[in-house]
Amino acid sequence: MRSYCAVHVDVGYLLASAATYVTGSSLRRGVTVEYPTLIARLVEQAETSSGLPLLRVNWYDSGARPGGQPDFQQEEIGLLPGVKLRLGRLSYSGDQKGVDIRIGLDLAIQGRNRVADVVYLVSGDDDLTEAVEEAQSHGVQVILLAVPDHQGRPHGVAKHLRREVDGLLLIDAETIAATVRSVAIPDELIPEDPDAEPTAEPGEDEVASPTGPPAEEPTVEAKGEQPPSPSVPAPPAEPTPAAGAPPTPGPTPSSGAPAGPSPAVFARRKATTLVLPGADVMEEVPFDPEVGVTADLVDGVAKQLVASWCATSTPAQLATLRDSRPAIPAELDRALLMDLASRSQGAHLSDEVRQHLRDRFWVHVSRVRME
Repeated sequence: MRSYCAVHVDVGYLLASAATYVTGSSLRRGVTVEYPTLIARLVEQAETSSGLPLLRVNWYDSGARPGGQPDFQQEEIGLLPGVKLRLGRLSYSGDQKGVDIRIGLDLAIQGRNRVADVVYLVSGDDDLTEAVEEAQSHGVQVILLAVPDHQGRPHGVAKHLRREVDGLLLIDAETIAATVRSVAIPDELIPEDPDAEPTAEPGEDEVASPTGPPAEEPTVEAKGEQPPSPSVPAPPAEPTPAAGAPPTPGPTPSSGAPAGPSPAVFARRKATTLVLPGADVMEEVPFDPEVGVTADLVDGVAKQLVASWCATSTPAQLATLRDSRPAIPAELDRALLMDLASRSQGAHLSDEVRQHLRDRFWVHVSRVRME
């Protein structure tokens, strides 16, 4: 019987870890992925490592549509040759259901039937440890294919799972860099001085200052000088309208009054974006196992997550988020805890640390401004 290798991909782990590698936060919405190239490179790495042809790629994810049905993107992935969709479902709170059990059952059943001699598991979930042991008991090798961090270590892999597998292989960093990209606007496309007013081109209407007319110069009396003799008679004062009389309409643009902003001026205005002051991309706070989880580490994780969320959100979404306080949306709360757990190398997160993390999240949300 011909031998094969297989690739089982926990998409939640893959995208969260890849997003962390690219943006510093595990929010999947913060990145775009070129899936055909990513899958092709994973297959190439597995076949090269094992020396065996591919049986298939099992793609485990939550169905994005109601009832666990695939969305358009997932359907396109399922149409790729050699790729089989294995979808769970999303709960009302946004948690995925049925994905881990599908991975575990496939590992156990396919291991019992020896459909592949080597299985490359793209995951870091501790819940899969027993399924890995079951597949190994039938003579199948299970090798972790993990996403690296910037120090060349496996990102987000549970210690128990790492101990039970037959080997660990890191996904090529070039694969992540070439196929996973941040949705944030690149620095080179941001104007050097975004607060500067656009320069009016010749022939455009002048725009009145939005803050009102300029302050008047102090009179000569205020300077202590004698006023010069007037050479031109002063214009007659405007008559004061009688009580109850309708207001006199102001001058129209045709009478020489300043006109409103032209469409060309509005076209050049910079779109409103959300910015977290002082949030550098990929801001790293070192973790010392002897010291444990520090306040700086917690604050850095919260700040990086808010900065990543700002890159894909609108002012209306910011207002909705602030109105939901103190309840943090499930997607953001899950990402907060996942990011801190990975940055602290699996250290125990006490209830006090978790609460402090959420408090710092709201502190940074309150600092977000619109530009």
